[in-house]
Amino acid sequence: MELSKRHTAIITLLLAIILGTGTLFAWQTNEPDWVDGYPDGCTSITVGRKASADGSVITSHTCDSHRTRAWLDIMPPRDFPGGAKQEMVKRIADDSKAMPTYAYTPTGTIPQVEHTYGYINTAYPAMNEHQLAVGESTFGGREELRSDMGLIDCQQLVHLMLQRCTTAREAIRLAGELTGRYGWNDAGECLTIADTREVWHFEIVGPGTGKTGSVWVAQRVPDDHVSVNANGSRIRMINLDDPDHFMASKNIYSVAEEHGWWNKKMGHFQFCYTYAPESRTSLATRRREWRVLSLAAPSLNLHPESENYPFSVKPDTPLTMEMLVDMFQDYYDGTEYNFVKNITCTDDSGRTVISPMANPFMPYDMNKIFKINGGWGWRGERTIARWYTMYATITQSRDWLPNEVGGVVWLAFDNVANSIYVPLYCSITDLPASYKTPGRVTGFNRDCAWWAFNRLGTLAAQRWYDMRDDLARVWEPLQTRMFTEQAETDRAALELLKKDPLAARVFLTQYGIGWGDRVVAEAWKLGDLLWTKYDELF
Repeated sequence: MELSKRHTAIITLLLAIILGTGTLFAWQTNEPDWVDGYPDGCTSITVGRKASADGSVITSHTCDSHRTRAWLDIMPPRDFPGGAKQEMVKRIADDSKAMPTYAYTPTGTIPQVEHTYGYINTAYPAMNEHQLAVGESTFGGREELRSDMGLIDCQQLVHLMLQRCTTAREAIRLAGELTGRYGWNDAGECLTIADTREVWHFEIVGPGTGKTGSVWVAQRVPDDHVSVNANGSRIRMINLDDPDHFMASKNIYSVAEEHGWWNKKMGHFQFCYTYAPESRTSLATRRREWRVLSLAAPSLNLHPESENYPFSVKPDTPLTMEMLVDMFQDYYDGTEYNFVKNITCTDDSGRTVISPMANPFMPYDMNKIFKINGGWGWRGERTIARWYTMYATITQSRDWLPNEVGGVVWLAFDNVANSIYVPLYCSITDLPASYKTPGRVTGFNRDCAWWAFNRLGTLAAQRWYDMRDDLARVWEPLQTRMFTEQAETDRAALELLKKDPLAARVFLTQYGIGWGDRVVAEAWKLGDLLWTKYDELF
């Protein structure tokens, strides 16, 4: 197929219009699934301290929803008088503003504690001042388990964990206690919880229609292993005689027996098949699991069509931050699951190249057009990087450093394939002004960091196979510099911490603000570059 430049531009524009219509308004047509965070929700990768290159314990999160908030703030530690109450709220879809969002309705109150810890407050709070960090991924679970009787949903539970806990085990025990007493009112969720020594996956579902409580299980990732959750329950057989690796609610077996989903005569109890069997049929889940675990341990030769993969794997080499960023930006390039495989043409010089037909909204949504491996939806394919990611985090908890310096949240806005991660230390007291600006739901706003990256991602989607090189030329050197200079930043902060803890926090705060302001400015410039460079093709 030989195409002139004019024909190329026309085809590209037409496909951009076709795909854009389906993509930009997907939140309207998929609303029931979006409210609960699936089918195409978040990905979380976890890394034990002996599996990371520098000894960090790592969790992560891509907030894949265009309904959650696009800004963040710092929640300071607080003290409360005896008898104080903490209000619980629940998310409800709100389409009354310029962009889809959530409104929050009160569900009740629970007793407040005397002191709460400070934390970096993203839509699902990321890390507190003690380096306790949380990632999230929805898996849904059986509809029969959903109950509106409880007070606590997923976002509220993460707030409570970071306000009240310093370790992953403490957070899991608190979650079990509070949801058991006051009730879980959300879909099935996996929270990936990391502290300075270990990381756990905590999976929770409701107690059943009309009931108050929860059913949950937690499994520890071995220190030398890597794991992932990609919107599917992954905990299978459990051993409650091994509390160093497993924890669970007291009703984990009885609820299953009550509903007839499992009994002792059926053999081994498997949490995922008992409480969320549909999540094991989803290609959107399984393909991401395969990809992350295969990138970490290619020597295992995991089969891409398997129904289940190991809960965790030992990586062939310890994972660096660069490797983790690559995983989150992945789109199956180099595999047969690349969404643009076999879409080629001959250019003006006679070379065989990726067709311009593959460029619009690639490599994310061509499966809607070509119906690749199930097409769009809960059971179809999807990449790890997505156009509707609101923000993404990769956290480092480091036990050899004091909390003020050891905890770092690396945060990127919008589609991580077109974005860049900025370091926010857990002791900071402020953020770039554009990071704190809740300007998304009121419409396009140049004062809001999210819009800078959303505009950039939307533009890059028009000819992604060309424009990704323009992005890489700017983002890759900056990302490398941030990773490379981290050790020196740590040393400088440590020296200040010895002399003046407040000065150390000011230093780290300004460091995060400086990088945040710089990448936002670069994102606006890059967007202008793409408009100019590719103007004749838009």
